[in-house]
Amino acid sequence: MYANINESPENLNLQLEQFMTEHVYPNEARYHEELAGLKDRFVTMSVVEELKAKAKEQGLWNLFVPEKFGGLSNAHYAPLAEIMGRVYWSAEVFNCNAPDTGNMEVFMKYGTEEQKKQWLEPLLAGDIRSSFAMTEPDVASSDATNVQTSIMRDGSEYVINGKKWFITGAMNERTGIFIVMGKSDPENPNRHLQQSQILVPKGAPGMIVTRPLTTLGYDDAPQGHAEVVFDDVRVPAENMLLGEGRGFEIAQGRLGPGRIHHCMRLIGAAQRALEYACRRSVSRSTFGKMLAEHQSVREDIAVSFCEIEQARLLTMKTASRMDEVGAREASDMIAAAKITVPLMAQKVIDRCMQIHGAGGLTGDYFMAEAFNYARWCRQADGPDQVHMMALGKQIIKRFS
Repeated sequence: MYANINESPENLNLQLEQFMTEHVYPNEARYHEELAGLKDRFVTMSVVEELKAKAKEQGLWNLFVPEKFGGLSNAHYAPLAEIMGRVYWSAEVFNCNAPDTGNMEVFMKYGTEEQKKQWLEPLLAGDIRSSFAMTEPDVASSDATNVQTSIMRDGSEYVINGKKWFITGAMNERTGIFIVMGKSDPENPNRHLQQSQILVPKGAPGMIVTRPLTTLGYDDAPQGHAEVVFDDVRVPAENMLLGEGRGFEIAQGRLGPGRIHHCMRLIGAAQRALEYACRRSVSRSTFGKMLAEHQSVREDIAVSFCEIEQARLLTMKTASRMDEVGAREASDMIAAAKITVPLMAQKVIDRCMQIHGAGGLTGDYFMAEAFNYARWCRQADGPDQVHMMALGKQIIKRFS
């Protein structure tokens, strides 16, 4: 079920690039046409299923799996994720899409053998999808200790009550399991021991997916982000992950790798936008000369190139640091990348959209969707301000 780890990084990169060239890029238009024709937008896409089968055949599957679980190192995976990031939806083709990657890592690290058999195995096979439910509309969820959803023991069961939103994948027809974070011990004096994470199968009585949400007008179908209500939802006690009071610990272990995966993909999106802008600049003319001859266009392209290269180096250094000491000890570098890369991608893509004129704002190009991705990544897995606050604290502590 894993990638061919015996391949050299260079060969695996070339294999993935070739797959993108032969199978993914030629199907971009078909993907959007198929999606536009769906009455229910949160269903399985036939074009994606076809490409998934091809990716499996070529061993381009579960590329995200960490080295300690038999997969690739972060430094090996980073260039692969960048290649996937050039097409927003392509990560699913290789079973490397969020939030499934993070959830699969949770099962690998913290799941029981039964939980792995029931949920991890079908996720690794790409047969089901999953959601991670932490963010809430009624509290500032940038502070994860604020979550108010309750997870209370009642005999051999836990009862869950609360409301979540921006729950990625919640509406997708293949989503089978939710990992829900809530408070099981709200009076614990240690705020980081109040939370737990528990498994809730989709369709459990009392669990209601109330509405899809949009980001800058995009519903991100067929994945999507939804609001979900838990009204006296009951699950067996064995659905608890790791143990009561371990929710914050699990969240920290889960979100570190996920943050860097987003950064890797966003570099790919920014790089592709820059390539589009360069081609555009030598194919259009204004005021008697090519766009490429205008000083402002050259400056935008030069600055964008520099910013992408800087962000790529930071991300690769972060990936290597994670390989050396683990995500917890590399938290400073992860925070630096999470602060830098989404904002970089947002700025670069915006410049490239501008070079494309009004067309850059349309669905005729990939950039508007990529801009939306970059913008919501500045909120996902913790907003910029929280990472800056944490990183600043770490750096100052070294000199105090």
